[in-house]
Amino acid sequence: MRAIKKVGHWDFHPSVRSGDQRTFGEKAADVMRRSMGSWPFVFCFIAFMAWWMFDNAGKHAWDPYPFILLNLMLSTLAGLQGAILLIAAKRADRIAAELAAYHLKVSEDHQQMLTDLKELLVKNI
Repeated sequence: MRAIKKVGHWDFHPSVRSGDQRTFGEKAADVMRRSMGSWPFVFCFIAFMAWWMFDNAGKHAWDPYPFILLNLMLSTLAGLQGAILLIAAKRADRIAAELAAYHLKVSEDHQQMLTDLKELLVKNI
């Protein structure tokens, strides 16, 4: 069974690099942005936290209260998540810049066509 590929709304835009044109880092940033910035991530994270606390509340806990290992993992996640989200934001900024450059080029082309059309109309009148 083939996996369904997620497609972004800019994947078919002519000026934005997408698909195989992206670097490994850009692909990773897109995946992280889609996963970490989503409701399923939040709900899975809450479920994991509840499971950890429930599983370690009894006598035979492998990480007893005050959950030192869990605190270490959360601190690591917080440190990495900030950097990962900044990388994803840089990717979004790059896409916005590529879109803006494309729209500027299209506007300049249209302006040139209007100028040429105006000159033709003036000559023929």
